[in-house]
Amino acid sequence: MSPSQQALFSTLPQGAPPVRHYLQFADFSTDEYHYLLERTAFIKNKFKTFVRHQPLVDRTLAMIFEKASTRTRVSFEAGMYQLGGSVVHLTTGDSQLGRAEPIEDSARVISRMTDLVMIRTYEQTKIERFAAHSRVPVINGLTNEFHPCQILADIFTYIEHRGPICGKTVAWVGDGNNMANTWLQAAALLGFHLRVSTPSGYEVNEKTAAAPRQMSVGSYKTYSDPLEACTGADLVTTDVWTSMGYEAENEVRRTAFAAWCVNSRLMSVAKSDALFMHCLPAHRGEEVSADVIDGPQSVVWDEAENRMHVQKALMEYLLLGRKT
Repeated sequence: MSPSQQALFSTLPQGAPPVRHYLQFADFSTDEYHYLLERTAFIKNKFKTFVRHQPLVDRTLAMIFEKASTRTRVSFEAGMYQLGGSVVHLTTGDSQLGRAEPIEDSARVISRMTDLVMIRTYEQTKIERFAAHSRVPVINGLTNEFHPCQILADIFTYIEHRGPICGKTVAWVGDGNNMANTWLQAAALLGFHLRVSTPSGYEVNEKTAAAPRQMSVGSYKTYSDPLEACTGADLVTTDVWTSMGYEAENEVRRTAFAAWCVNSRLMSVAKSDALFMHCLPAHRGEEVSADVIDGPQSVVWDEAENRMHVQKALMEYLLLGRKT
């Protein structure tokens, strides 16, 4: 090796800190969430006051979609551009993730060419396998089991409108799906009370939702009656009855979930200043009535926008650590 080559290789980073991934809400600590929520407010204020904030110049985000998306794509793509970076967008049709090429090989290649990877896919095991072989941070944009970026946005939205969420009561009405799993983890970390009401047979799988380490800050209770779950709640939230990938069950679910529509009756037993949230897209007349989602207690549009702001704080944190 020539002296010039030796000089080149001597400048490569040595002893870099371990890569952090964000695959489920439980991957971060309570203290990290306090930082991220404060940082989100800072970054959002910059955006709203037209002050440039571009700490990720020359960094590239790879977005891999095996599930279709509107909010996830727009929020990550716009957010990365606003941070000064660029984006590579991949779908099932133009990538080899888990098809002709093993996931592990895709991870090794993609993570050598980009600085962050966001994946929206089906099984959680798929994103875990990718992360295990990635040289860069991997972010869960949604899996069948978890949706951490959405819950982070929901919590930030609550804080914006009502202040700290610690000690408050959140009512989840509907399917025990990836959103419900993630709410359970968030309650344990951030100290609020979670009430979950689902039809029989659609309960939260507590084994799936369980955090990988012991956490018992918040509380979690199930209710067979959605009216009881919403009584005195500070926040009422729901999701579609049939998540992506379960379309074959649509008609059966419509029957099973008929009593789990968040309507004015359910909102009337919540606190007078209770908020309503929905991760969208919504089916008015199914999981939520039009007068609720389009009513004065609904903050779904702020919630949707805040996906972008919390994800900007998350991407900055994963690449650069804490900023002062």
